[in-house]
Amino acid sequence: MDIAGRDPWSFPPFDSRDREGEDVRAAAVGHLTAVYWINRVAGRLYVIDIIWLG
Repeated sequence: MDIAGRDPWSFPPFDSRDREGEDVRAAAVGHLTAVYWINRVAGRLYVIDIIWLG
């Protein structure tokens, strides 16, 4: 989450076909995936879900 917090735009959109959902992103490192939403107006990042596969 630290990497996503520093540069949230570096990860691809969760669903690249959804133009309105471009602010929902998924950051994956190894077995850990975090799905987050970027609030442009407030300048904040909100975690929606954390997934651990392992």
